[in-house]
Amino acid sequence: MKLFKRVMKIAVVAGGLTAMVGGHALAYHGHSWLDHAHRHGYKNVIVMIPDGCDEAVQTAARWYKGEDLQVDQMQNAAVKNHMANSVITGSAAAATAFATGHKTTVRFLGVGPRTDDLLTGFEPTAEPYAPVASILEAAKLKGMATGIAVTSRVTHATPAAFACHIEDRGWDNDIMEHMVYENIDVVFGGGARHLIPSGESYTTSFGDSWEGEREDGENLMQVLTDRGYQFVDSQETMESLTSGKVWGLFDDSHMQPDIDRQYFAENEPSLADMVGKAIELLSQDKDGFFLMVEGSQVDWAGHNNDPIYMITDFIAFDDAVKVACDFADEDGRTLVLAYPDHNTGGMKIGHYFTSMGYTETTIEDLVDPLLGMKMSANGVVAMMGDDSDQALIGSVSENWGLAITQEDVDEIRAYQENMGQSLSYSMAAVISKNYTAIGWTTHGHNGETVPVWVHGGDAPVGTIDNTDLAKIAADAMKTDLDRVSAKLYVDLSEVTSDYEIVDDGLGNLTLKVSGAELPISKDYMTYNGKTIQLPGLTVYAPATDKVYVSKKALRMLCLL
Repeated sequence: MKLFKRVMKIAVVAGGLTAMVGGHALAYHGHSWLDHAHRHGYKNVIVMIPDGCDEAVQTAARWYKGEDLQVDQMQNAAVKNHMANSVITGSAAAATAFATGHKTTVRFLGVGPRTDDLLTGFEPTAEPYAPVASILEAAKLKGMATGIAVTSRVTHATPAAFACHIEDRGWDNDIMEHMVYENIDVVFGGGARHLIPSGESYTTSFGDSWEGEREDGENLMQVLTDRGYQFVDSQETMESLTSGKVWGLFDDSHMQPDIDRQYFAENEPSLADMVGKAIELLSQDKDGFFLMVEGSQVDWAGHNNDPIYMITDFIAFDDAVKVACDFADEDGRTLVLAYPDHNTGGMKIGHYFTSMGYTETTIEDLVDPLLGMKMSANGVVAMMGDDSDQALIGSVSENWGLAITQEDVDEIRAYQENMGQSLSYSMAAVISKNYTAIGWTTHGHNGETVPVWVHGGDAPVGTIDNTDLAKIAADAMKTDLDRVSAKLYVDLSEVTSDYEIVDDGLGNLTLKVSGAELPISKDYMTYNGKTIQLPGLTVYAPATDKVYVSKKALRMLCLL
């Protein structure tokens, strides 16, 4: 068998169905996952991702909090997370793997990998740039309610992989269009600017003005209103919701770090608040629900080498996990799967400068330097007032409780220049080294395995691949991702060559085929004077000039 080859099939083992992964049964404490799901009859599945961390952050958070975390009480296993073109994954590729069951290329979202830079021996399981269905789309096709709750822009890599099919995670406006027309029932996070046309603005319930950034002339906020969605923008307006479909965007871009909300965004809800409200709304659907949750900024704290930001955002994520697990305990038919997409920053308890006395490290050595930190390193820099050395020393003293010296400042400035990093990155890295017991290996991602925590079912045994996580969730919902992909995304060129794609001059594309018009990145077509709802998006892949449409559309046009 070639290195990294992925083979998925169903085999009859001991009189029951067993999921086969790489030729081996994916075991769950003596049972296959399919058997387990069929016995328990899951109604709801909640997937929760603390972006960019591993057990080191979990351990540091436990010491800082002074008690066990929710994830400490959950069964766990290990997850491999390489992507198609690197042993160290990016967030978009990682999220695509556990959203769709297919590995892909860096920056790709919900599409198959390119083939010119694959890892040695890697064999793709999806066609290049072709859309592959996500577990969110599979849930929607089953009639389940669906939701997303994150602390980043909702167009950021992880949530986007569950709801769009685009070859570059940086195309936020295109991603937002996909997300709006996916008809997700509940969406909470940031990123309102990508709903609003450039030159227009939105005034929030608390008096802020958010400027739009869409260049295609489309007002997606109006589209949401026309489709029956409520729109909320604050903790207060979110709490007032009792039922119905909703988009809650609490910032024009990303939300604030959890530790910074009280200083810079008092109107924003916590992740636990968003998860609680999302579950309240989604659980009203008699067919069950799928909810994807991301503690988005654990990753950014790791990039920043900022210990207090990383620890407090992980604890905020853990608080949200507890909300989900408490619901699962009460409900009895809910599976909670929590796992990082990769590690970021390489946080370690201990570093080179503590190595001589590491066996004498006390709880106080680890925790006390963190207790005086009232905000993230970004917040410390924002509070400086000016860029002078004295302003930095003063803000660190006031907001991190540390009396740093001019020698520290000189080291921070040198780090900033030599490493090409921002002031907040440089300050956090240098202060970690000089004043804490926490070390870092990188400002980027790491390539080691990460944990998966399971509540409401048995954890896998041993080490699995991140693509298996998609299959676990799909099996729990009694759906098949390959079949969903086949229903939603047919390569039109394999059916007919008699079609064209028309651009309106603003980048809005429309497929014209057999007398019908199907707007690209939308979920409907117009035919014989009628607007017809489709089960999924019409997707265009610029790299291959291919367009993908649903079987429903093709059958209605007598092309299948």
